[in-house]
Amino acid sequence: MDVTGTAQRLAVIPGDDRPVIHGGEVRVVEHEATGSHYMRLVLEAPAIAASALPGQFVMLTAARAGETVPALPRPMAIYAIDTVRGLVTIVYALVGRGTRRLAEFTPGESMHVVGPLGRGFDIPLRTDAVLLLGRGIGTCSLTTVAEYDARAGIETYAVTSARTRRALVGGDLYRAMGASVVLEVTDDEGTSAPDAVFARLVGMVDDRPPQLVLVCGSNRLTAVALQLGERWGASVQVSLEAHMACGIGYCHGCSTGERTSALEEPLVCKAGPVFAVAGRGC
Repeated sequence: MDVTGTAQRLAVIPGDDRPVIHGGEVRVVEHEATGSHYMRLVLEAPAIAASALPGQFVMLTAARAGETVPALPRPMAIYAIDTVRGLVTIVYALVGRGTRRLAEFTPGESMHVVGPLGRGFDIPLRTDAVLLLGRGIGTCSLTTVAEYDARAGIETYAVTSARTRRALVGGDLYRAMGASVVLEVTDDEGTSAPDAVFARLVGMVDDRPPQLVLVCGSNRLTAVALQLGERWGASVQVSLEAHMACGIGYCHGCSTGERTSALEEPLVCKAGPVFAVAGRGC
């Protein structure tokens, strides 16, 4: 879902029980290429792993100690958490100078990381089943929900969408977490069209619909989420992707509204990245 100009369709989720933010140097445990143009990064960050909520993110600094560029950290969704070993996994796309510099870090090196940041998904206690709809790297904002569901005994239905099969993200994690439905749909196979995704989900889970639909990475999938939410009487939440410089609300670079002092709120990093969403105009 595009960030700028969407504030009128978003609602900030009430309450704010975010954990304490931690910042400092952490050790790179694993760092390897995966898929078509993604990197998988595993960090030893026990304080973040112990407290992060589903849907939160971290800020990664691409400059090594003593370097001044790239100056700004990069926001990255937390892909997976291992609380026993204190590990946090990030999957990110190589899209520019900053991420290519991040890709140069090797196991054993230190990286400056700040997190967990942002407002995560709100999963009510009464929830029996959750549907996750993710497109491309946006899927990485949803995968920690599947981990949470597995621990909480909540049924997970998951859709991961991409242009090609090599660009798909999250399917293996969803299956490992016991998701009862995992749909991997792609443009080149002709299976990712919104109408097709809608029809397949209706056919598969209409008799046991989820109470919550979570989405990230695609305006078209957000529209599908709203259609399904209306059909099933389910709540819909969206995780927004945005450029940001600080991750905590100082820079105001991730506004969802107009770029004026009166209308720029809410900020993706501070009020989100997860928002309640309603209406067919998204």
